[in-house]
Amino acid sequence: MSDFFHGGWSVYIAIATVVGLAACLALLIIAARRRVMANDNTTGHVWDEDLRELNNPLPRWWMWLFVLTIVFSAAYLAVYPGLGSAPGRFNWTSLGQYQDEQAKARAAAAPLFERFAAMPAAQLARNPQAMAVGERLFANNCATCHGADARGSKGFPNLTDRDWLWGGTPEKIAESISKGRQGSMPAVASAVGTSDDVRNVAAYVLSLSGGTNSIAAQLGRSKFAICAGCHGADGKGNQALGAPNLVDDVWLHGWGEEAVIAMITKGKTNVMPAHGSRFTPEQIHVLAAYVWSLSNPTSSGAP
Repeated sequence: MSDFFHGGWSVYIAIATVVGLAACLALLIIAARRRVMANDNTTGHVWDEDLRELNNPLPRWWMWLFVLTIVFSAAYLAVYPGLGSAPGRFNWTSLGQYQDEQAKARAAAAPLFERFAAMPAAQLARNPQAMAVGERLFANNCATCHGADARGSKGFPNLTDRDWLWGGTPEKIAESISKGRQGSMPAVASAVGTSDDVRNVAAYVLSLSGGTNSIAAQLGRSKFAICAGCHGADGKGNQALGAPNLVDDVWLHGWGEEAVIAMITKGKTNVMPAHGSRFTPEQIHVLAAYVWSLSNPTSSGAP
């Protein structure tokens, strides 16, 4: 698709637009000058022996409507962008209008967010007005992945429990929102060994969160050392790396032997996009407090 984003496309679009308008105008002129081709006001075409095509001109008002359409199009292209990369006399862009509207909205809400910025997250979480704003920010920007109830789905973390890949403090949540996150589980099957070794490691991983401590799990314990570099020797994960806790029975990408084997064999990369350019620092502060309150209902005063 990168081939379509080239400077030559701007010229191509401009030429196509001008040629299209010129062709419409030429067609109108030709139609207006066309003469009757036969004495009986027909084009000379006959179908089904007696069906003749008349050569009646278009109604004058219809012709003028076409002309006005072309004039309007030319005027529009002069003041608005439409001829390739030409900005037009008004220098209007949809991006510019969006940014202006965003700036006006932020200016109107600035006094409210300034008041919220002075409040710690725990206090914000007990403020109904702040939580209403945070809920709306979440619904408009986060619910697409994490769900309207913030409980996530397969591959998208549940934000209402206390299982955090990168840390669940308001500061860490704000960092995740602002900078985004990228967690990568490499495919380590070749380092683990044979397919039986992979299956044994999967059995051991499942045993950490309450699964059966079978013979296979015991055999896989020594091979788990390859995984301990990220998940820790005790399997409790590492929030600095975004490595999941394997002992809490919370499974982001599916539970069961086959799901664990697939992770060991194929690996996985998950990306949380950065939203720092979308929000102001004050908005991130409120949104982080709202997300934090979802997993800390007692501290926030929520039921």
